[in-house]
Amino acid sequence: MSTVYDFTPNSLGGSPVDLAQYRGKVLLIVNTASKCGFTPQYQGLEAVYQQFRDQGVEVLGFPCNQFGSQEPGDAAEIGAFCEKNYGVSFSLFAKIDVNGDNADPLYKYLKHAAPGLLGSEGIKWNFTKFLIRKDGTVFKRYAPQTKPEELTDDIKKLLAE
Repeated sequence: MSTVYDFTPNSLGGSPVDLAQYRGKVLLIVNTASKCGFTPQYQGLEAVYQQFRDQGVEVLGFPCNQFGSQEPGDAAEIGAFCEKNYGVSFSLFAKIDVNGDNADPLYKYLKHAAPGLLGSEGIKWNFTKFLIRKDGTVFKRYAPQTKPEELTDDIKKLLAE
């Protein structure tokens, strides 16, 4: 696999989503959780989405329960939580693993394309972010504590490419 467009994860509702539909857009891919100290970042992710969606930016959220069991809900609970508490309108996908033997293939690709600190490929915590160029390749990985609004300069740079 050479770009994110080669993957077809499931939507929060369970249907396959061919990421090739996002070809030509800048993507912000994030592993999320509803009961994490970083959960308020949903608000920042939605703000970035609202600010840039008309310019060709999509935010893709992937709920994950691998860090402190902070995403225990099912798809309906996750969707309701995100909409009710943060007004999330960007795309949410089915709950996945981002690390280990059962890691989602998309996340295996992302981690290999943009290793973390000291070359580590493992995702350290919820709200690790990957910014994807319009050609579907990984531009950069961001730590969980990096707030979505701190990515705006990089997003503008990729939109100008």
